[in-house]
Amino acid sequence: MDQQPGHRDEIRHFLASRRAKITPAQVGLPTSARRRVAGLRREEVAVLAGVSTEWYTRLEKGHIGGVSEDVLDAVARALRLDHDERTYLFDLARSSRPASRTPSRRRDVEVPPQVQWLLDSMTMSSAFVRNGRTDVVASNSLARALYAPMFDSATTDQRGRPNIARYVFLDPGAPDFFVDWDAAGNATAALLRAEAGREPRDRALRELVGELSTLSPEFRGLWAAHDVLIRHDGIKRLQHPDVGHLELTFQSLDLPLPGRAVHDLITYTAEPGTASEDRLKLLASWAATTQSRAAESTRDSPRPGSL
Repeated sequence: MDQQPGHRDEIRHFLASRRAKITPAQVGLPTSARRRVAGLRREEVAVLAGVSTEWYTRLEKGHIGGVSEDVLDAVARALRLDHDERTYLFDLARSSRPASRTPSRRRDVEVPPQVQWLLDSMTMSSAFVRNGRTDVVASNSLARALYAPMFDSATTDQRGRPNIARYVFLDPGAPDFFVDWDAAGNATAALLRAEAGREPRDRALRELVGELSTLSPEFRGLWAAHDVLIRHDGIKRLQHPDVGHLELTFQSLDLPLPGRAVHDLITYTAEPGTASEDRLKLLASWAATTQSRAAESTRDSPRPGSL
């Protein structure tokens, strides 16, 4: 069984885009003013990888399913792929093999109650769980307060569950909320690209990418760049509508769950002694008060049949 043409296109565009980023001088090859291509030629990559030009040309056309890991590793070194890009290449190869056929729509994995208990115990950190499609599938009260513009956005689904990619690219208020919106967009598109390598037959992911590509020119351009990101940590600057400017450190931790599902636990914290810490504490206080009032309202509500 051969792989689908669309999958071959993904492989071709990815390898060609990485090849275009490397200059001959970077790899010790002679340069010429008469070069017609950006970056390396196919035959130059083949020499660096120790394979024939015909073989590498076939590989770049998307015929990757039967390629050994040693050869893939040689190509990854020749193209100077970073860890995330190398993982993506191996994911593309794995999903090209007939034995790796998977259902077209994955069943979403329920987040265990123990995970929600963990989130709720983190009172001074904004924390949520994100799946590979950037759906926020669980969160604590501070995360809902910090990301109130996203949770309140019209881009949330019928269950009120936010999708980070939809918010970033389709909500007109997102560029005001994310101070570094360009960086947020780049990272979000690259995260989805990595997920597409892991799960190329995920129908829900394909539908999301199709929706974003149709409605967002910015996403279309970033998707075409074929950049890949598996782990995302760093500094996030937000302009919150209630407390103002926040500069927070965020970290992503793998969250093991059953099956093939990929989930990350994302935490946001502020540096001690900063104005951002004071503002995050204020948000935490508001969130705790709101949660307490909601709990009291639930307890005071008459039970069915008690009237």
